[in-house]
Amino acid sequence: MGAKRKIKAKARPRRKPANHKAAARRGHHRPANSNEPHLTSRPMWQGQLRLSLVSCPVALYSATSANGTVSFHLLNPETNNRIRMIPTDPDTGPVERKDLVKGYEISKNHYVVLSNDELDAVKLETTRTIEIERFVDAGEIDRLYWNAPYYLVPGGKEGGEAYTVIRAALAETGRIALGRVVMHSRERLVALEPRGKGIIVYTLRMGDEVVPPGDAFAEIPAGHPDKEMIQIARKIIEQKEGDFEPDTFEDRYENALRDLIRRKEKGEKLVTAEPVEEDNVIDLMAALKKSLKSGGGRRKAR
Repeated sequence: MGAKRKIKAKARPRRKPANHKAAARRGHHRPANSNEPHLTSRPMWQGQLRLSLVSCPVALYSATSANGTVSFHLLNPETNNRIRMIPTDPDTGPVERKDLVKGYEISKNHYVVLSNDELDAVKLETTRTIEIERFVDAGEIDRLYWNAPYYLVPGGKEGGEAYTVIRAALAETGRIALGRVVMHSRERLVALEPRGKGIIVYTLRMGDEVVPPGDAFAEIPAGHPDKEMIQIARKIIEQKEGDFEPDTFEDRYENALRDLIRRKEKGEKLVTAEPVEEDNVIDLMAALKKSLKSGGGRRKAR
């Protein structure tokens, strides 16, 4: 009888530790407790700021930072390797990303294909210039149209004087300048506001981007609330009045995620908290009076 043939078991892929030192050395990840906003090292846009025949080089930096936001990568649970998103044609299989082209869908599975050269040919003057077109009072711009803030700074020493002249003129007139600029492959309406020694630029939404409030509120019944209830609600509002202090508000969900990451990194046993039961308001008047008696509830949301 022949000797039994040994069957070598297929080795399972080796599981890597969850924290990759190489990624940390390259600076791809910040510690879980790092959430301080900071100005980026490179501007997101560079060009000219122009008022009639006066122009100067400028650079645009985002005034907000998402560095403190907790983000996750998708991993293979067997190896802890980060997965790769590979462009795939359903008929022919994987495709090189560099070979892809852009297409605009005009009907189901029918596209107008555009090459990079054709897209590059669609150049506007606002691609490299913020042309100031109009001046308005800040109160004329509905808050629905305000979007993201940016810092506009001089792009070089040679344009510093023209920059300060435009900023000073805006400050003295108390007006907001309106212009256009191409950002992220789109021409955007922008508002320029003087702030300290510099200028803040806000992107504004176009008219066709804002849904009229009436469309959203059309189904709300036009009732007449009880006057006593309104008076109690007004007193609660007065109790909770205060200054706007953004540093006193924190993203509690973000903090809870960071705490979860720290505890799991330390190997602590995680305990699931019991869900908070929501109170169903049955007697609105009783609820208002109870809120007023308790001082309007919690004053600060931290």
